[in-house]
Amino acid sequence: MADLRTNFVGIKSPNPFWLASAPPTDKEVNVRRAFQAGWGGVVWKTLGSEGPPVVNVNGPRYGVVYGADRRVLGINNIELITDRPLEVNLREIKSVKRDYPDRALIISLMVPCDEDSWRDILARIEDTGADGVELNFGCPHGMAERGMGSAVGQVPEYIEMVTRWVKQYSRMPCIVKLTPNITDVRKPAEAAMRGGADAVSLINTVNSITSVDLDLFAPQPTIDGKGSHGGYCGPAVKPIALNMVAEIARNPETRGLPISGIGGITTWRDAAEFMALGAGSVQVCTAAMTYGFKVVQEMISGLRDYLDSHEMEMSDLIGRAVPNVTDWQYLNLNYVTKAVIDQDACIKCGRCYAACEDTSHQAIAMNPGRVFEVVEEECVACNLCIDVCPVEDCITMRELEIGELDKRTGEKRREYANWTTHPNNPMAKAAE
Repeated sequence: MADLRTNFVGIKSPNPFWLASAPPTDKEVNVRRAFQAGWGGVVWKTLGSEGPPVVNVNGPRYGVVYGADRRVLGINNIELITDRPLEVNLREIKSVKRDYPDRALIISLMVPCDEDSWRDILARIEDTGADGVELNFGCPHGMAERGMGSAVGQVPEYIEMVTRWVKQYSRMPCIVKLTPNITDVRKPAEAAMRGGADAVSLINTVNSITSVDLDLFAPQPTIDGKGSHGGYCGPAVKPIALNMVAEIARNPETRGLPISGIGGITTWRDAAEFMALGAGSVQVCTAAMTYGFKVVQEMISGLRDYLDSHEMEMSDLIGRAVPNVTDWQYLNLNYVTKAVIDQDACIKCGRCYAACEDTSHQAIAMNPGRVFEVVEEECVACNLCIDVCPVEDCITMRELEIGELDKRTGEKRREYANWTTHPNNPMAKAAE
């Protein structure tokens, strides 16, 4: 049986599944329930400076994007950091860690961008027994307007500066949480690394407005007739998160920097994909808010079954896909496939035909009796037919052998070649 025990920058947990800093980790009762359900770790909802607590809105805090079956695809959150007194949070953190010494307990922090504020908050949390700190440089709403959250995370120089302060004034491992609301996520990751960060976590929420009430003509969630942008999370942001994790994992400047993956993780498979792209732990929020804390049990059993069936350990999985992530210019332009429709599996719905005929390459013919066949002379193997087909594996792609004729181009498939050497590339010609 695969061993899921995790040692992430010295922070140990019985499995790699942590709850992200968010409403589910705001107080002791929630965190205890999470640990009882099986979560390996928790990042406590972001703490601020000592003094009057942050004030949250008292109306709706979440907007949502649904799939056709009312499945939650994404949640837009306008809630800020914890609105409970600092001393209450610290007391509860200490109590929980005392009773669950084998679980990872990380404290998320966000205070004004000055050295005194960071030194003070780090001194306050030092004796809680927490395993590490996560610097919230990602929150895109409310706190950013006050010069914190993503306002720091979008300036690499600030990231490096604050990280250095944290490493100077704290014994704890330091995880820097990155914002996705930036052009190139590698730059803040590099800054965190220069500042001495032990790891980065990403992504935080995506700045968004999820919907507009067409009766009130205001963004949702609506507070007294007005709405604001918020942070978007859930399955819909997973592709963005995977790309950003991969960019850091394969960047020569940050290669080897430990990553805690966040963004739309709902199943064990989602978690495994993040790990394959370099994440040593994963953090979850929306799935727990949608399905409850026990969703982690499927994640644990599913990941263990996957590893067992592939005779792998977690160390074999982490980063395994990174060497296969490349830039477009290095893709094999001589790789050729063609779509193939399994007539026995086909339910004759016609989705593939409609998609290809109207929006793609007119490479599927509808014959008498609604028999759909691929027209290889037109097929560019775009994969759209597979993507829209409701029957799994009804349509597949067949790879042409080297030397086999491509009926679309009239040429035989050749060995590997990419854009850097292609005759249509003016830069390739210039280099000759």
